[in-house]
Amino acid sequence: MWKHTGKYRPDFAEQPGPGQESVWDYPRPPALDASDESVVVTNAGEQLAQSQSCLRVLETAGPPTYYIPEQDINWAQLVQIRHSSFCEWKGQASYFALAEDPAGIPVAWLYADPSRAFQALDRHASFYPGRVECFVNDERVQPQPGEFYGGWITSRVVGPFKGEPGTGHW
Repeated sequence: MWKHTGKYRPDFAEQPGPGQESVWDYPRPPALDASDESVVVTNAGEQLAQSQSCLRVLETAGPPTYYIPEQDINWAQLVQIRHSSFCEWKGQASYFALAEDPAGIPVAWLYADPSRAFQALDRHASFYPGRVECFVNDERVQPQPGEFYGGWITSRVVGPFKGEPGTGHW
């Protein structure tokens, strides 16, 4: 089994066009990238977040995940739930649901005390684009395939992406 490191692009990877990035050029372990793109998150017309000071997490085979600073998020629309997870790179994540959702389905997550290498993510949250509407520079984000993943697919990135059928071994 080959190990993806972002140091070379496999033959099956799509070739990026002008202004595009291949997720196969992203590193492993992941890297942080500051973004001044316009990022907006809404739910049923209600704005949940808006920022031009996000951080993107870039990891081999996955579309970028945009993390929004806590001051640019409308926390009155969200409620913390008991769900949590642990990332080997970033640390312990807390999850949030829409305040109006009695089922408590997670729509966002946050690293309140990330690992040293990802300290810049402290108090930044990301949203699942398959559960709320996410936009980057007015382009509607497509969700990364798979229930667990939270990558943001735009016309800027090409795959194939981790989470698609047949990628379980990646």
